[in-house]
Formats: sequence, C-alpha cells, structure tokens
Amino acid sequence: MKIITFVDRVRLQVNAGNGGDGCRAFRRDKYEPEGGPSGGDGGRGGSVILRADKSCASLLDLYFQPIQRAEHGERGVQKKLLLEMKTVADVGLVGYPNAGKSSLVRMISLARPKVGAYPFTTLYPNIGTLEYEDFKRIRVADIPGLIKGAHEGIGLGHDFLRHIERTHFLLIVLDMAGTEGRNPVDDYRNLLEELKLHRAELLERPRMIVANKMDLPEAAPLLKEFKRRTRQKVLQISAETGLGIAALKTALKPIIGKYVG
Repeated sequence: MKIITFVDRVRLQVNAGNGGDGCRAFRRDKYEPEGGPSGGDGGRGGSVILRADKSCASLLDLYFQPIQRAEHGERGVQKKLLLEMKTVADVGLVGYPNAGKSSLVRMISLARPKVGAYPFTTLYPNIGTLEYEDFKRIRVADIPGLIKGAHEGIGLGHDFLRHIERTHFLLIVLDMAGTEGRNPVDDYRNLLEELKLHRAELLERPRMIVANKMDLPEAAPLLKEFKRRTRQKVLQISAETGLGIAALKTALKPIIGKYVG
C-alpha cells in the first residue's frame, strides 16, 4: 500500500453555494385579493475563500478532499483550480540523483527520506531540521535530483527547480567518488548551468560545495582533480559513515543570522 506523506500540488474543485430559488407572489388579505407584491430572491449562496497559511507544510489535506463546496443560497459559479506549494526551507540540497542528498538529511536531522541505489529515489521534497545545542535551527530541503536538461522538464527538473527558488542557501552535493560513472567536475558545471537556465539569479545565492562519499578510495584522486580544475573550496564528508558531518554543521550555523535572519 502506497503511503503518502507529502503533497505539493493538488487539483481542487470549488463549488460556490447555489442561491435560493426565491418566490414571487401577491399578498392576499381578506378584503384585498390582490393586495400587492411579495416574495424575494432567495438570498446569496455561500462563497469559497482561498487563503494561504504560512504554517502549512503540505497540501495533503486537500489531496484527500479535492472538492470543496459552500452552502447553498443564491446560484453562484464552479471553478477548477490548480494549487501549487513551493517548499520553504533555509538550505536547499542541489545534486544529481544518488549523490547522497537523502542520506545527508538523515545524518544531520531526524527526517527519514527514502534512500536507495537507483535514480530519483526522492520523488517529493523532504524537510529536515538541523538543531544546535543553543536551540537554533536550520531547515534543510532534500529535493528531487537534478540532471542535465532539468530546466526543460527532463527527469524531475521542474519539481526540483521550483522548490529551490525559495531557499536562502544552496548546498551543492557531489558524488566525489564518481560511482555513477560521471566526473564530479562535469556534475558541478552542469548543476550550475541548469540553475542559470532556470533562473539566473540562483547563481547569486550563497552556496557551499560538499564532496560526498569521501570514504570510497576513488574519491581522493577525483577530489584532487576537482580542486585543480575548478579552484573551488570543498568540504569533505561521507553521509554514510559520518565523516565531516560535525564540520558541516559548524559551517552551516552562521547562515542562521547572515542569510536566514
């Protein structure tokens, strides 16, 4: 049985209430058989009001109740709507499928997104909360993997890109061991290109590069090549073993005040 825990897009049918039928008559008193007009229009029907709530984290309730009706009154209208929610998080994880984004969220928070060794394990955004000893928090979004051509809708591109728009900080997660047969340098450049083609201002967002899977022997030479070719600073981690996770948490903490406010 499929268990649905997060919904970010739902088709909704809203029905305004029907107006009353109303009536038209003449007053008939004992000595005035046609004493004057009476009646009314029946009154207005109920309205459907759509209002956003900033505390709403999913459209799950509307998913199971896709038809919303107002009470009857005066005859109104019917409309079919498409509601779409963009995930609001402080940090958005950017990376190819199987780069280790879901494993990273599981390591730094209590969120338990699905993890698997096949593309597009993450079909819906997952939000994890990174908590510090001083009770400060950072919301981290594990978003469906990005591949070349995502800005044109290839893979789950649109689902990825529309959610990343709302994040304050980007964490570029790279499979530095090249376990999928790709070079991390190419992955990095393709990721930035897809962000640029979708919305150029995304490249102006503050970001950090994370080299994941550094516990694998193939990662060290590829990391050396990556640094030489890109001249970028990289934080080394392993979401599988916990290597570098403490350093990552420390590096992310300043964004609470600097970017999140």
